[in-house]
Amino acid sequence: MIMKSLSSQTRCIVLTTATMLPISISVGYAAGTPDKAQTQPASGEAATTSDAAPDNSATNARANGETGITAQQASNAEADVKLTAKIRQALVKDKKLSTYAHNVKVIVENGQVVLKGPVKSEAEKQEVESKAGRIAGADRVRSELEVAR
Repeated sequence: MIMKSLSSQTRCIVLTTATMLPISISVGYAAGTPDKAQTQPASGEAATTSDAAPDNSATNARANGETGITAQQASNAEADVKLTAKIRQALVKDKKLSTYAHNVKVIVENGQVVLKGPVKSEAEKQEVESKAGRIAGADRVRSELEVAR
């Protein structure tokens, strides 16, 4: 029997094999199962996590950009939420854009849009800015996008 944790959400797959029988797969959810980072490796296995937590301070400071505003600080006003959704939908709908562009942060507060995150190229950066500008108004969009290296 092999048990493998797929995520910290306590999902497990149990594979059972028997002589001359096909493989049987069952998927279940176990409440209260510790997540992978908290479990001890089985004998003979190497530990997969380190004791020190990663330090993302530099990345987070850079992502906060010129304004220091984060997605968590975005407005929950109905008009801002709708504007955010329209811009996000336009980005995701464009299959020519990279996954980076599909995942840029779109932060809207009082109708003002801030775009943050990496994109693949200068052309893609301009396309994302253009789409946001057509939806919100070019004078209401500030770009803090950066071309990934």
